[in-house]
Amino acid sequence: MAAPAYPENSVLDDELEIVDATIDAVTSALPVGLTPLQIGAATARLARAAARQPLTTAKRTAALGADYAKIAAGVSGITPDRKDRRFGDEAFEKNPIFKRLAQAHLAGEQAVEALLNELDLDDKSRLRAEFVANLVTSTTAPTNTLLGNPAALKEARRTRGKSLVNGARHALYDVRKNGGMPSMVDTRPFVAGETVAATPGSVVFSNPVLELIQYTPSTTKVAQRPVFVIPPQINKYYVLDLAPGRSLIEHLVNDGQQVFAISFRNPGPKHRDWGLDTYVAAILEAADAAIEISGSDDLNALGVCAGGITMASMLGHLAAEDDPRFHSATFLVTILDWEVPSTLGTFISRPVVNAGRRKSQTDGVLDGNDLGRVFAWLRPNDLIWNYWVNNYLMGKNPPAFDVLSWNVDSTNLPAALHSDFLEMAVNNSLSQPNQAVCLDTPVDLSKVTCDAFVVGAVTDHITPWRACYPTVNLLGGTTEFVLSSQGHIQALVNPSGNPKGSYRTNADAIGSDEILDADEWLAGATEHKGSWWDHWTDWLSSRGGTKVAAPKTLGSKKHPAGVPAPGTYVHG
Repeated sequence: MAAPAYPENSVLDDELEIVDATIDAVTSALPVGLTPLQIGAATARLARAAARQPLTTAKRTAALGADYAKIAAGVSGITPDRKDRRFGDEAFEKNPIFKRLAQAHLAGEQAVEALLNELDLDDKSRLRAEFVANLVTSTTAPTNTLLGNPAALKEARRTRGKSLVNGARHALYDVRKNGGMPSMVDTRPFVAGETVAATPGSVVFSNPVLELIQYTPSTTKVAQRPVFVIPPQINKYYVLDLAPGRSLIEHLVNDGQQVFAISFRNPGPKHRDWGLDTYVAAILEAADAAIEISGSDDLNALGVCAGGITMASMLGHLAAEDDPRFHSATFLVTILDWEVPSTLGTFISRPVVNAGRRKSQTDGVLDGNDLGRVFAWLRPNDLIWNYWVNNYLMGKNPPAFDVLSWNVDSTNLPAALHSDFLEMAVNNSLSQPNQAVCLDTPVDLSKVTCDAFVVGAVTDHITPWRACYPTVNLLGGTTEFVLSSQGHIQALVNPSGNPKGSYRTNADAIGSDEILDADEWLAGATEHKGSWWDHWTDWLSSRGGTKVAAPKTLGSKKHPAGVPAPGTYVHG
């Protein structure tokens, strides 16, 4: 197949919504999904709740019957949402058959949603029921079939059947090469070190777990105290160095920061025993190398998603040891307190955790490709059926888009680290003093007194901002919370000058003795246009120390510069 052209800007904007859901799924900190048994149990609980509340169920059933009668008579006012691309073809408005098909399906979706909202269910049961209902309603959409998709029928006529032949070829490829899932992206235009992960730098330290990259300064003066980046252990680090103009690392370098970033190795079954302690010890070795190279006494740390959980554990250990190695800490879309209901929390229970642990321990790793397939079903319309229609019914190539390419460049999670993360979630141990342990040290986050900057994203469904916010009250130092617009991926890829970007701050809450919850914080917050990146770099500038001459060479005598960025582990 010839490489497809890049999408137009309007298409890119649409794709960002898909990317948001994709990255939400596969960069989430605690990867675990519902088993068929759990799905069956969720369905059974929903059925019991409906049976216990027959008036509610009968009312919704009668309302759906009335909707169907209006649809059949051609007098229904049900219309698709403007953002629902499934029914964007004009035939769903002008053709009476297709119009009724769309209305009937939408009426069913609305009835199920209304029923779930009115049934008396606890939060976890409700979220699981919504998951199961979403699976069913998304799968049964008429647009997932050739005869129910007018755009696909038009394309088949226009190409004289060639689109169907191409679709069959795509389906065969995916069965053979992609586990039977429709491909999300054409990855061929994206090569690490060339078109992505392209900010200049060199590997200056490595151990079996990670490589440490020092980036080449682009300014004559730099902050004396470096920024030290701890990415998630899930997927490759370069979502933070995606492409020129959309790279957080490039933004920091251009702002006059010294930047060191970790690139984790993609572990295999032989690394099954790498747990949280293994990663923290390896990170501390890398931090010592960054300190030695820069000549700074300490570092400004940035932890992202699962990397933020790892960083919190590490900081708790260092606080207990009175080790001032880190001057400040920034947490991006990271959940430390699992009390707040979230999509991830829906799947956290002791039976699910035990099942997830058994599988990863048997395999040695939690396979990154399997993880991506599991979480794709959390957002089936965006992550499954959208590509099913595009690739198979329309016969088109998947888009060539850098974030989607990064997304499928998956990594594994060692069994021991997977187990540690799951235990943290099910016990909510980081939110309780001395319940979590790191390097044989009980962790009390209230003893972490360095300045902190915490970022949530307003439409993030996997690490909801209200679940990220409690970090502010767990830490013992002066902490600022910032709420980014849009979703999980846009919080990471949020360049300056983004016309759609905005963020909220609450200056009165910084350093206040009053403990606010998330909604109280929001009530006093102010919205700003632009990217939180700029607000953060202003925050960093007052914590970067004095400005010094930028180093003319990378590394040091003890830690000489090695292979160019992005290193070797990124290719594993």
